[in-house]
Amino acid sequence: MDAELLLQGFELLLLGMGIVFGFLILLVFMLRGMSGLADRLAPIAEQSVEPPTPAGAPDDQRLVAVIS
Repeated sequence: MDAELLLQGFELLLLGMGIVFGFLILLVFMLRGMSGLADRLAPIAEQSVEPPTPAGAPDDQRLVAVIS
């Protein structure tokens, strides 16, 4: 009686762990596929150009030197 109950518990354990493991594997493949699809559909980002600093801007190098 106890051995049969233990065997059923072990089978349930393997079934549950197998279902969770299968779902996680499926999730990994779906995320990789969606990532590849997003890379393909996203426009190529152009290099951003820094805006020029205004002529009346304070000297940041002096401020950095004072802080450090």
